[in-house]
Amino acid sequence: MSAETPVQIPVIRLSDPEAETLFEELRQKLSPQGNVVSAAGRQRTIELFGEPLTPQQVVERICADVREQGLEAVLNYTARLDRKEISPDEFRVSADELEQAHQAADPTYLKTVRRVRDNIREFQSAILSRDVQLVREFDKGRVELRQRYLPMKRVGICVPGGAAAYPSTLLMTAVPAQTAGVEEIAVVAPPTDFGSYNTDLLAACHELGVKEVYRAGGAQAVAAMAYGVDRLKQVDKIVGPGNLFVALAKRLVFGEVDIDSIAGPSEVIVLADETADPRFVASDLISQAEHSPGSAVLITWHQPLIEQVQQELARQLATLSRGDLARQSLEDYSALILADSAEQAAVTTDRLATEHLHISTADPEQMLAQVQNAGAIFLGHYTPVALGDYVAGPSHVLPTGGTARFANGLCANDFLKRSSIISYDQAALQHDADDVRLLADKESLTAHRNSVDIRLQD
Repeated sequence: MSAETPVQIPVIRLSDPEAETLFEELRQKLSPQGNVVSAAGRQRTIELFGEPLTPQQVVERICADVREQGLEAVLNYTARLDRKEISPDEFRVSADELEQAHQAADPTYLKTVRRVRDNIREFQSAILSRDVQLVREFDKGRVELRQRYLPMKRVGICVPGGAAAYPSTLLMTAVPAQTAGVEEIAVVAPPTDFGSYNTDLLAACHELGVKEVYRAGGAQAVAAMAYGVDRLKQVDKIVGPGNLFVALAKRLVFGEVDIDSIAGPSEVIVLADETADPRFVASDLISQAEHSPGSAVLITWHQPLIEQVQQELARQLATLSRGDLARQSLEDYSALILADSAEQAAVTTDRLATEHLHISTADPEQMLAQVQNAGAIFLGHYTPVALGDYVAGPSHVLPTGGTARFANGLCANDFLKRSSIISYDQAALQHDADDVRLLADKESLTAHRNSVDIRLQD
């Protein structure tokens, strides 16, 4: 691509008659449909399975094989899909490997890992749910109601490792789990130089005290954690991002175990006015688009900003190592949207319900009050999304594909088991008995009524 080649990114003017159609097309692209796969990926499916299976069918086959055949199937798919032969003894990264990686790591990098860990722990500890107790006393009777929180015992974490190493994902998942009190954490990462053979990732595991790291990725890794295989015990919850096949596998095993979300491509909306610097806006759009696939949307009511950002996109893409990949995402999954007003921009933002929302306006708090749906929100011209991705403290595992309408970002509370505890004495039972009897009679559940009556006969 030649220097500063214009980016063919769609411009949607909400006042135009065809705007709603274009907007719905954009929403459809960002929805979790499970079909964002490359032509090369489709061809590879035919080569491996002998037929043009859909991604969902591929995942169903892999998960069924792992459930029936255990570790043998995991290693078989690792050889076929990742082109890496691993023996059962190599499946788990040894303690010596973790320690050696830690010793070989750059001390400056390890200091950064510790600082980020402390940032995350501080925030996650502050929001952690605590036990609650409520007591009602009347007519010598006493009711004690409690909400008890206990950590899950065992959690599995998916760390990607295809195109880059992601120690940040480890930090943003393992530290919230540790803050909640989870004692057993199993990490899976593909057997690549960016995954479970990556020194920086293994060093971070050792620094955080994560002792279980397994060489597996994709749907087979999800299935191994969900069902349990030789050398890898079943977990209670699976968290962490991944490609389409990881997302579909997590959806398939949900119910066998809990999951955080069914995550799609990364995405950002920049909500900007005339005070926004087009250089900053363009950099935020590109930073999510470079995930490839990744979606980036500008929503503004200041028309000159559209053209200024277009020029900045072309200029910056020409200077970045992943510029071509980001350009493809911008042209396929992104848009520049011109609203009639700040109010319309806020409504449009809520309809898209994005993963990341950057409010780059003169009064970001005022705009924040008008917006409800977003996984993480970044306020002000000097709060790029990269801060949330790496160092701020809230987890960067967030809802995508419009699911921020109802889903939340990962946090320490997601690793807690919540139980209500109820305790009545006899006098309190007598006090509430008539209400139980009436509702039981309405529902014709006579045994419910009898369980109260039998205790009050004397």
